[in-house]
Amino acid sequence: MGHETALALGALLAFQIKHFLGDFVLQTAWQVRTKGIYGHVGGLVHSGIHILGTIPILIYLDVSAGAAAIILIGEFAVHYHMDWLKANIDRVYQWGTQSQRYWILFGVDQLVHQLTYLAIVYVTLAGLLGR
Repeated sequence: MGHETALALGALLAFQIKHFLGDFVLQTAWQVRTKGIYGHVGGLVHSGIHILGTIPILIYLDVSAGAAAIILIGEFAVHYHMDWLKANIDRVYQWGTQSQRYWILFGVDQLVHQLTYLAIVYVTLAGLLGR
């Protein structure tokens, strides 16, 4: 296995752990309740927790401060808006956890977050934001 492959896999593993902690361990009922209110502190705190968890991964990937700032702003914006959208769709349709549509919505939310991490690793290792 090449160095870049090992680096990418290590970063993706770290993102998986970070995401589990941010979305399932550290997320409070208050954050869940308020993520659908645009600009509410609860959603901002939740997305902030995620970008705080990304910082050590960017250090591991040896990302420059400027590139890290761009990545963190992008991740924050995507995470915040995806969660806001999911909360509002859930509020409007009230499918509930017994509905397949709820789980599809939940899956789309998680897929967007995972694709964000894949994109971060790609742009970082491809040097698209500079190193």
